[in-house]
Amino acid sequence: MKKMTLEEIQELIKFVAKSGATEVDLEFDDFKICIKSPPKKRRGQPDEPIAIIQQPAPAQVISPPVTVESVATPELENPKKSEDNANYITVKSSMIGTFYRSSSPDTPSFVNVGDSIKEGDTICIIEAMKLFNEIESEVSGTIVKVLVDDATPIEFDQPLFLVDPA
Repeated sequence: MKKMTLEEIQELIKFVAKSGATEVDLEFDDFKICIKSPPKKRRGQPDEPIAIIQQPAPAQVISPPVTVESVATPELENPKKSEDNANYITVKSSMIGTFYRSSSPDTPSFVNVGDSIKEGDTICIIEAMKLFNEIESEVSGTIVKVLVDDATPIEFDQPLFLVDPA
């Protein structure tokens, strides 16, 4: 497919603005367009510009839910530590984003080391694309270690917590 001209992009922006949509993502073979507009403004609010981002289309990644598996990876620096962690379950990230231990800076963490958790308990929040996703535990047990600092960028499948299922 050919690249869009400036006039075609401007027509698309006008169409999106008239439709009332606040965000539209279009993906073609060799590029991606993301059009974001602010929600409808109230009287007296200043106008905000519409953002356009044109970039190469990334490979499509489908994120599974938070995965849980036993820690069995050997650690070369400290073999004893690896043996200690063998009985724990690693809770991993299901998405790329920013890891938060609490819902806001002035509230306590969802979980701390030593806390007992059960399936369905919220254990953290991951912000991805301006959406805050509450991550629920898929296991019951006790938090042994928090592996990520608060407000830190994380990758897909990155270990977040060690849980003792006993």
